[in-house]
Amino acid sequence: MFIRVTLGQLNSTLGDFKANFEKIAKTIDIAEQNNSDFVIFPELFLTGYPPEDLILRTSFLKKNVEYLNYVKDYSQNKNVVIILGFIDVEDDAFNAAAILQNGKILGKYHKQLLPNYSVFDERRYFKPGNSITLINYNNIKVGINICEDIWSPLGPMHYQVSNGAQLILNLSASPFFTGKRELRKNYLSKKSYDYHCPIVYCNLVGGQDEVVFDGGSIVTDSEGKIIFEGKPFEEEISVIDIPIEENLRTNLHDPRRRYIETLESQKIHEINIKSEIVKREKIERSFKEYALEKEEEIFKALTLGLKDYVNKNNFKKVAIGLSGGMDSSLVTVIAVEALGPENVIGVLMPSMYTSKESIEDAVKLAENLNIKYYIIPINDIFQSYKITFSEIFKGLKEDTTEENLQARIRGNILMALSNKFGYLVLATGNKSEVATGYATLYGDMAGGFSPIKDVYKTEVYKVAQWYNKNKGKEIIPKNVFFKSPSAELRPNQKDEDFLPKYEILDGILKLYIEKEKSVHEISEEGYDLEVVKFVAKLVDKNEYKRKQGAPGIKITERSFGKDRRMPITNKYKEW
Repeated sequence: MFIRVTLGQLNSTLGDFKANFEKIAKTIDIAEQNNSDFVIFPELFLTGYPPEDLILRTSFLKKNVEYLNYVKDYSQNKNVVIILGFIDVEDDAFNAAAILQNGKILGKYHKQLLPNYSVFDERRYFKPGNSITLINYNNIKVGINICEDIWSPLGPMHYQVSNGAQLILNLSASPFFTGKRELRKNYLSKKSYDYHCPIVYCNLVGGQDEVVFDGGSIVTDSEGKIIFEGKPFEEEISVIDIPIEENLRTNLHDPRRRYIETLESQKIHEINIKSEIVKREKIERSFKEYALEKEEEIFKALTLGLKDYVNKNNFKKVAIGLSGGMDSSLVTVIAVEALGPENVIGVLMPSMYTSKESIEDAVKLAENLNIKYYIIPINDIFQSYKITFSEIFKGLKEDTTEENLQARIRGNILMALSNKFGYLVLATGNKSEVATGYATLYGDMAGGFSPIKDVYKTEVYKVAQWYNKNKGKEIIPKNVFFKSPSAELRPNQKDEDFLPKYEILDGILKLYIEKEKSVHEISEEGYDLEVVKFVAKLVDKNEYKRKQGAPGIKITERSFGKDRRMPITNKYKEW
C-alpha cells in the first residue's frame, strides 16, 4: 500500500495571483495525469511569501480569496486532493492550508506556531490556529501542517500522530542560510524516525527581496530514511510513492508511539475522503542526494536571489562598477550567471591612483565574460571637485574627504547611467566592509541591490575560487586573487592599513554579529582584546550607514537588516 503525492516545489511571485494560479493549475494537471492521491504546494503559495504588510490591505486578502475560488473551480472533476497554502480570512487572518477536491473546499488548517524571530514577523500578521487537521483518506489518516509547526518538539505533528496520523504533509517556506539544508535533512529524518511516520516536506524556491528559499523538498519513510530530495535552488514538480504499510510494521516492532499521550487541549478537525483509486504500478525511484559544497550553495543562493530580484521587479539590465578587485569581480560573475552577459554592463572608472594592473584585470574579466563595458576616467571630475572646495578647504590636509569624493563621483556616474538607460546598479560591498563602515555612503554603497552584502571577505575569495574551478578555466583573473585588497583612493593604499587582516577581522565579526558575544568573550577565544574593541566600535558606530544601504541576499544565520535590528541611537557600548 502506498500514497502517491505530487510535490509542487515552485517559485511564487508575491502578489502575482494570476501567475501563481497558472503554476498551481499546471501542477494539478500533472498530479491528475499521474493518478496522485495528493498534490501539495509550499506555504502561502497562492499569495507569495512573505506578504508582510500587504496582509493589512483588505483588498489583498480579498484577491487571495478570489483566486482560491478559482482553484476550487479548476478542481472540478479532479480526483486528486489539493493542499494549497493561502491566507484564510475569518474573524482574523490565518496562515492556512486549503484542502480541495472535485470543485469543493473540504476543509482548512490554520498554522499554529507562528515564528517571530530572524526574518519572520508572523505574529504581527496572523492569528494562530487552535486545532489539528486530519484527513481520513480511504481509512489512512493524513496530517496537514505548515512549516514551523513541524519544528517544535511538542507541536501539531505530535498531536496528529498521537491521533493516528500515518503520513504528514507539510507546506513550507523555509529561508536559506549556509548549512540550513543539512540541518533540515537531519531534523526531518530524526522526526520521522521518532514518530514512525513518513513526512512530505514541500519547500518554496526562489528569491523574495533579501530572502532566498532553496527548495530541497524532502520525503522520509517511517524509519527516518530520506527517500526523496528535491533539487536545491530550482523549481521541480515530482511524483513520489510513499509506503504506508511500513508505518504499521515499524510500530509493531518498535512500539514507542503507543505511549504518546493525546492532549485534550487540541481540537481535532477530521475530514473524511473516499476516493476511487485507479490501479497503478508503484513508481520506482533511485534516490539522488544533492550534496553541495558550501561555496556552491552560497553561489547558487546569490545567483537565484539576484535573478528573481531583477526579473520580479521588471528590471532588464544591471550596471556594476568594475575596479579590478575581488568584490566587483564576484558580483559581475554572479550577475552574468543570473541574467546572461547581454544584460550586464561593466563600468571602469579609473583615477590617478588606480593601478595599471587593476585596469587590466577589470578589462580581462569583462572580456572573459563577454559583457559590454565602458571606461570613464574620473581624474578631471575629481580635480574639478578639488577646485570647487579649494577656498573652503584652504590650509587643510587631504584626508578621507578627498578619498570619499572619488567613491561618490563613481556612484554619481553609475546612477546617471541608471537614470538614462534604466539599469539597476549593483553595489559591491561585502559583509566585512558593511559591518565596519569600510564602504562610502553615497559612493560605493550606491546602488539598488547589494548581492554580496551578507558574504564575508574571506568567503568572497573562497566562492570566487570555487567559481573558477567549477568553470574549469580562469574567468576571474588570477592576479585578482593574489594582490592585496585596496580601495585605491590614495597612493599604495591597502585595506589592512586601517583594518585587521581579514582572517582575523571576519573571525571577530562572526562572533560579534552572528553569536552576539561580548568583546571579553571574543578575546577569550584567542583574539587580542584591543583589536576586538576596535572592531566592535566600528560595527556599532556604523549602524546608521547600514540603515541606508541597499537590500542584499541573506546567506548567513544573522544578516544585517531584518535579522539583526539594532537601534541607531544607542548609548550601550562595550568598548
